Amino acid sequence: MSEKKLVAVTGASSGIGAATAQAFSRAGHPVLMMARRVDRMEEMGLDNAVIRKVDVRQREEINAAVAEAEALHGPVDMMFANAGIARLADIGRQPPEEWDEMIDINTKGVLNSVHAVMAGMMARRSGTLVMMSSIAGRKVYPDHTVYCGTKFFVHAVSESLREYLSGYDVRVIVISPGVIETEVLSGVLDAETLANYKANKVKMGGGIGPEHVADLILNAYNLPQKALVQEICLTPTRQTY
Repeated sequence: MSEKKLVAVTGASSGIGAATAQAFSRAGHPVLMMARRVDRMEEMGLDNAVIRKVDVRQREEINAAVAEAEALHGPVDMMFANAGIARLADIGRQPPEEWDEMIDINTKGVLNSVHAVMAGMMARRSGTLVMMSSIAGRKVYPDHTVYCGTKFFVHAVSESLREYLSGYDVRVIVISPGVIETEVLSGVLDAETLANYKANKVKMGGGIGPEHVADLILNAYNLPQKALVQEICLTPTRQTY
């Protein structure tokens, strides 16, 4: 087993999830990488990586992946509940099926990820949960209605978990990025919303690199267990909303 503790990342095949897996791997941690695109995770070639195809909507798939990785590398000390999808659109013309997908992945998927490791962290009185929210979990946008709802959910659940787990010395960190250079736009199927998002992104000079978010997560994790960065909100300097 590695001297460094095991970290787990959902949505590890791209964006902030991939960057975080890479950052922790470089720091010497074994990493459980979970996503649906196994080929993308394998292409990274990370040392001590356990790669599993996981759909976060399927609780048993996360539980099985965690059990396999822990058998190799010891208990998960950090779970990054990162997997999510952004189906942005005007609520008046958005298909309800897109609501279902966001609710299932962005809310139930987060809870499924937490559930897989929380009892163990409480028993050990140590661990860190990193919860992927968004600046859209702090303010609302006209074409983000259901997406904002899912991210406000993450904030609310995280605040409650933080209070509940504080007595067990388990940390809960919320990540609330603004515009980041990731594949998030691939989830936007509404042409008008997509065009507006891209235009606004150009106005602010582009997004922040996912590696910057990953470095902040690593730095927050490396603080003593009794020190907690409750939330990380990172945006481009020119992002004013």
